[in-house]
Amino acid sequence: MGKITGRPVRAQVLRPHGHLLRQTTLSIIAFFAPVFAVLYWLTIPIGEWLPVAAAQLAVMLTALVGIIGFLRTCIWVDDTGVSERGFFGRNTSFPSEQISSVVLLELYQSGTVDSQPQLFVTGQSGELLVRMRGQFYSRGAMDIVADELGVPIVRVPDPMTLSELNRLRPELLYWFERRLTGRTRQPMPDADLSADLGS
Repeated sequence: MGKITGRPVRAQVLRPHGHLLRQTTLSIIAFFAPVFAVLYWLTIPIGEWLPVAAAQLAVMLTALVGIIGFLRTCIWVDDTGVSERGFFGRNTSFPSEQISSVVLLELYQSGTVDSQPQLFVTGQSGELLVRMRGQFYSRGAMDIVADELGVPIVRVPDPMTLSELNRLRPELLYWFERRLTGRTRQPMPDADLSADLGS
């Protein structure tokens, strides 16, 4: 288990794509602005606008919490280890002695022919310590993590589907991704990792 810590001090600070926050914020505004405009137009004349204002306040507070969570999400890395602060504020830190390898692969997106990079930092028993998904982090950020840690890097040459990765290494996926096959195989030592993923 990673040690839960306060803010770590490491050389490189990596943050998710900034455009995700802009796109999400604009989408929320584009959806809710006309909805609340219509609701106010219908309820103000009859004096029933307070529930609408309460609902608008709830939406705004929820969005604010999400924005703060996104802005606080980041990964710190250097040759001494890697630390992560997740969306919900939980800090975990893994020293380099606890890290066995970094797995880099391309994962097909559901229902498309497009793939996105994925990085997995694995522990001595093959368990997942930190994951970076291409939806949130750039390939350059993943390369920084791989280079800074100085541990063996497993590069899978061909893109994989979620089902294939779930079949071969389910411990690298989140629980809701493993539902496709329901497999719960135990983590595999890194000595067998490269061969198992076909690198």
